[in-house]
Amino acid sequence: FSYNIIHRHAEKEIFPIAADKGIATLINMPFQRGELFKRTANQPLPGWASEIDCSSWAQIFLKYSVSHPGATCVIPATSSIKHMQDNMQGGYGRLPDAALRKRMAKDFESLV
Repeated sequence: FSYNIIHRHAEKEIFPIAADKGIATLINMPFQRGELFKRTANQPLPGWASEIDCSSWAQIFLKYSVSHPGATCVIPATSSIKHMQDNMQGGYGRLPDAALRKRMAKDFESLV
């Protein structure tokens, strides 16, 4: 199922049920088919990006999705080696806590 910084319905509908039943989750479309990049084109990274060791929007979006306690695995799709390498960097360093995740979503909404 899709879960990302703009499609968060899983937080209320899917993650609680999966946790209750002991079911792992497989998250797809963490970039919402490129829509997130369109919204952040020519936007500088927020100051808090360094707090979670991010140097790109892709890393921010991946860390947002993977840091939810209900997310077991996030699978970004790409056919680009360069994008794959950047995506892999999202697996390193610190993850956002609940407070920063809330701020991330709020800050992203202000870009729209």
